[in-house]
Amino acid sequence: MILSLSKDAIEIIKEQDVVLFRNRLKETAIRIKMSLVNQTRLITAASELVRNMLRYANGGMCLIEIVTRGRDNGIRLTFTDKGPGIPDIALAMRDGYSTGKSLGMGLPGSKRLVNEFEIKSQAGEGTMVIILKWSHG
Repeated sequence: MILSLSKDAIEIIKEQDVVLFRNRLKETAIRIKMSLVNQTRLITAASELVRNMLRYANGGMCLIEIVTRGRDNGIRLTFTDKGPGIPDIALAMRDGYSTGKSLGMGLPGSKRLVNEFEIKSQAGEGTMVIILKWSHG
């Protein structure tokens, strides 16, 4: 069973918020003694997701949680927006797919960098992405 030890919500509505978010995430990762490699993976995945939120939904909220499962500590991030939603999640999760002018590595690339990845979206109502990265593993 995963337990949440702390929660910190950050609103992302402009580019400067991304810097604050990344700094807060790095501080949180250091606090739980996450390895540098895992910090890099988590911050890379989170940066992609937060930029998607800005680009496609004009921003949203990100919840940073320190979670524990037995002796393992990790960070769970929940990104929520009220954007147009993703009409076809399976298609969006394919490498190379992009609705913008990008390489289409965002969602599938982010998924590969974390231990757990969940996405829910409804057209016209928004998207929620939850990722979890354990400090060791």
